[in-house]
Amino acid sequence: MSEPISVLFVCLGNICRSTMAEGVFQSMAKKPEYKGRISKIDSCGTGAYHVGEGPDDRTMETLQEHGITDYIHAARKVNISDFDKFDYIFAMDRANLADLQRLQQRHPGKAKVMLFGEYSGTGKAEVIQDPYYGGKSGFEKAYEQATRFSKNFLGDVFPDVKAE
Repeated sequence: MSEPISVLFVCLGNICRSTMAEGVFQSMAKKPEYKGRISKIDSCGTGAYHVGEGPDDRTMETLQEHGITDYIHAARKVNISDFDKFDYIFAMDRANLADLQRLQQRHPGKAKVMLFGEYSGTGKAEVIQDPYYGGKSGFEKAYEQATRFSKNFLGDVFPDVKAE
């Protein structure tokens, strides 16, 4: 078995999309077939708007409605050291991707920085729209995308694992 991987999810404020993706991915990573394969999972924001705050209530409600009841997180801002700590850094949209790429130019590190939606499975990259100013449907869509992208990513990185 190869070295365990580490994954960081990034959006703007680290209370909606990146926390949704982290919660979904953590839940999948706890399955026995991934034991010892994923070393670190975290999320952060490109902005410092919500540092120290928990995820948006609507994010938590959506996760809980889908059986993810043990997710805990305090928002933080991306740090230059993240480019050394993580193997994959996934941006939720193109603006966050551009911010991360600018930071990475100054500190390359080991991380592969990309749009999480590259794992859409549709043949074209998708962005996860910020649901903050919208209703419940935006959080449901973010959940659906985070689930689909996570499954596709895990299938790509660990093709030997047969997940349900």
